[in-house]
Amino acid sequence: MLLLQESPLESLAQQIWFALRLSVSTLDFKKHSEFVFQILSAIFIASLIIANLTLNKFFSVDLGFVIFTQSVGILPYPITFIVTDIVSEIYGKRKANQLVWSGIIASLFMLIIISIADSTRAIDSSQVSDQMFHTVFGLAIAAVSSSMIAYSIAQFIDVRLFHFWKKITNGKHLWLRNNASTIFSQCLDTLTVLAVLCYFGVIPWDLLGVYFLNGFLFKVSFAAFDTPIIYICCNYLRGRYDLEFGQSISEKDKT
Repeated sequence: MLLLQESPLESLAQQIWFALRLSVSTLDFKKHSEFVFQILSAIFIASLIIANLTLNKFFSVDLGFVIFTQSVGILPYPITFIVTDIVSEIYGKRKANQLVWSGIIASLFMLIIISIADSTRAIDSSQVSDQMFHTVFGLAIAAVSSSMIAYSIAQFIDVRLFHFWKKITNGKHLWLRNNASTIFSQCLDTLTVLAVLCYFGVIPWDLLGVYFLNGFLFKVSFAAFDTPIIYICCNYLRGRYDLEFGQSISEKDKT
């Protein structure tokens, strides 16, 4: 029998992964928590930027009983709510709000760069023409503007409601505050972003109801689906940082 030999690239990848795991496992409490927060922040901002840049492309899926139509930007966007819920649970309200502000600043910076790039003239040999660039990215100005308005409203409400339910339940029932905060904030987010896109003429007003229903149902379904993921992540981090159930790092530092 021929044995499958490991390629040099696979060997290098395994060595890097082993070194990364070893270095992370040896970090002390403070450095490890900061490292994890940086990773969560990177995932959060990347998901938000991708959602904004792909917001203008729409797709449809025939589920048999209904045709689901929505923007592809909806695919990475729910990940931002997973991250904010994990940060809220483990790091506390202050860190969660810092994360939301980081997303706002990143979106503003992206909007400025896209606006500058869209205003420049393409050379004749450019593979991307001015019209092509404007069609793909120029409309992102309206999309990002609408998304930022919706994002600001939804994320701050999500953080506030998460900690409201946490206080009401005395730190118990993580599934309740995860789903209750996300469902309400996603309803406002979906309605706001679609209303602004209709105002800018990106989508017609008569499709507002259909896109809202499809988008909201998708986000609600995703909120229920991501609950086990949040439990797994929070349980691991809670054990790593020696936190009681419902206790955050900020609360532990005060004791």
